[in-house]
Amino acid sequence: MDNIRNFCIIAHIDHGKSTLADRMLEYTKTIKITENQMLDDMDLERERGITIKSHAIQMDYTLDGTKYILNLIDTPGHVDFSYEVSRSIAACEGALLVVDATQGVQAQTISNLYMAIDHDLEIIPVINKIDMPNAMPDEVEDEIVDLIGCDPEDIIRASGKTGEGVPDILKAVVKRIPAPKGDPKAPLQMMIFDSLFNSFRGIIVLGKVMNGSVRQGDKVKFVQTGMEYTADEVGVLKMDLEPRKELSTGEVGYIISGIKDATEVKVGDTITHVNNPCKEAIEGFEEVKPMVFAGVYPIDPAEYENLRSSLEKLQLNDASLTFSPESSQALGFGFRCGFLGLLHMEIVQERLDREFNMEVITTVPNVSYKVYTKQGEELEVHNPSGLPDPTEIDHIDEPYIRASIITSSDYIGPIIKLCLDKRGELLDQQYISGNRVELHFMLPLGEIVIDFYDKLKSISKGYASFDYHIDSYRPSKLIKLDILLNGEPVDALSTLTHVDNAVTLGRNMCEKLKELIPRQQFDIAIQAAIGAKIVARETVKQVRKDVLAKCYGGDVSRKRKLLEKQKKGKKRMKQIGNVQVPQKAFLAVLKLD
Repeated sequence: MDNIRNFCIIAHIDHGKSTLADRMLEYTKTIKITENQMLDDMDLERERGITIKSHAIQMDYTLDGTKYILNLIDTPGHVDFSYEVSRSIAACEGALLVVDATQGVQAQTISNLYMAIDHDLEIIPVINKIDMPNAMPDEVEDEIVDLIGCDPEDIIRASGKTGEGVPDILKAVVKRIPAPKGDPKAPLQMMIFDSLFNSFRGIIVLGKVMNGSVRQGDKVKFVQTGMEYTADEVGVLKMDLEPRKELSTGEVGYIISGIKDATEVKVGDTITHVNNPCKEAIEGFEEVKPMVFAGVYPIDPAEYENLRSSLEKLQLNDASLTFSPESSQALGFGFRCGFLGLLHMEIVQERLDREFNMEVITTVPNVSYKVYTKQGEELEVHNPSGLPDPTEIDHIDEPYIRASIITSSDYIGPIIKLCLDKRGELLDQQYISGNRVELHFMLPLGEIVIDFYDKLKSISKGYASFDYHIDSYRPSKLIKLDILLNGEPVDALSTLTHVDNAVTLGRNMCEKLKELIPRQQFDIAIQAAIGAKIVARETVKQVRKDVLAKCYGGDVSRKRKLLEKQKKGKKRMKQIGNVQVPQKAFLAVLKLD
């Protein structure tokens, strides 16, 4: 146990965590490097250049003649995947805090750092990308010293590209990070921090052995679900799964026990022996709280059950996804899914398409509101169609977040204006160092859920970084905005919005839908309504055949007869015709200005 070190890499998005991990794997001869970002094994991760999943891998390292086992977990940097980071931190004793020498400390750096400090991890600060021509290692060093109060000598300068500084990092991991604590003779306690689905072998559970040990063939029990299994195979995580006879205290590894049902494995659960169970489960991590809700519906209604099993398998690999069944008049049966943010929603949609060949329609995302009725009841509403009758509502509370934005002082004006336009309220601003400012805002979550992050990035030319956590619920004047097509409400397009924004939003949605809904043989009226009041209207003109083309001259009554006949046909068509709303229209509504 004294020779085991468990550590993770935390940083803001794009600060070079995965590249640095590559250099460590190369230096310890765990892999012969063939391509970059070896740990990002999803096509999506490679294409977008971001880490979506935490990846655990074991390295063998020798220092002064002693062999050490290093378990490294590479984590995502985007705010939408912070739950992945919190689970990785729970399985470690130390963390490498990587800061980009060209960008300095950013919002996600700070929030991940606080998460690691809360778990009493040993922090090793690393300045990455020092080989870049625009690197500012001395300024960034001062920022890190201000942030964590360490000595400048403790900070390691490295480059994930050239491999400079990697030997120093590995040496620091062994010297500074404590060995895992635990009692090898106590009953088995293994904490699950992740799981994967394999269509041949069932569910592969990844965990860290806190106390005791587990051998191949042992009878094990999952404490939360109470299910019992046989450990068919145990082992450690190299580039592939590597079977071992036994996993002992402090080790990170996997168990395969032929579990087929996704609902039987919960991330954060404890595994113990059936014959000699532990007294109590390990404190896991808190339950994930979804921030954004959207309906996910199969394009073909017959695919409903397949969509359910696809979501269950995806949930194994991404524990922050939550879903429950719901139905819609326009789209039939589907699921109400909870996501941590818009990028998370986009990634889940993309993964459903690529990994499970599921074509889905996603409705406009919204957040959950607390509705208080005049009878004194409190309801939680995730969906505008779940709103009670307006006459019964006393008031509605909406969630507010406390946001921290770090930017250079050149962009303070436009950023404050953006936040105030989103009904935000400036709490304070602090100069961190030089011309970098940290701004704190209270903002309604419903306002930032659609396009706030994109706008913030374009205003600040990509320099502002953003992090947030839920603060409280506050009363708000919210109303339901309905979209009607030929007088029929499309419930998938209805939204809850603030009184001040309702008319503008209604007008924008009508204009956008006019561009996207294909023309039919009859006029389509697109209307935005608040209750019974229509606030905006657009018309998609009908496609008309020129019935007069064959009339060369002749009497006007003949022309009129043909036009009347056409008019009757159009009227009949309008009664039986229905309007298909393309998927593009649902997505375009998200990106409204």
